[in-house]
Amino acid sequence: MEWISLAGTVVGAGIATGSAMLLDRRRWQRERQDRDVEIRRILYGDYLACLSEARHACGNVARDPDMDRATRRTTAREAFGPCIGLRYQITITAPGHVVEASENAFRRLRDLRDRVMDGVPATDEVYVEGRGQYDDALAALRARMRQDLSLDAARSG
Repeated sequence: MEWISLAGTVVGAGIATGSAMLLDRRRWQRERQDRDVEIRRILYGDYLACLSEARHACGNVARDPDMDRATRRTTAREAFGPCIGLRYQITITAPGHVVEASENAFRRLRDLRDRVMDGVPATDEVYVEGRGQYDDALAALRARMRQDLSLDAARSG
């Protein structure tokens, strides 16, 4: 009879150890997923803020008719520069549907910047059209970012 209680103890210990390992693995996966979501949330916020700052700077340049051409080009180019590094971070961190929307918003902002660099004023139809295209692309990007973050939150919750 002693071997039955010994076998029962071994089986019980094996079950307890296995379930503890399984719970630890699930907790690790959940923590990793939460960390990944938080990293993307910060990156998305930084990227959107950078795009917004660049668009705002380009708008200021477009509304200043007295700015000379060289200063206009330099100011618009420098405002857009910080977006490039964050763009590449998005391409290696975000899922494909967010990267696609990110690329579209980036390109529409770059088009708007190019118009500003060419001297197009904020009241010109070409500028207004470009601003509208950028605003639409930015809205699509924000929607995809929210979708990505909420899907991950739903999976972990």
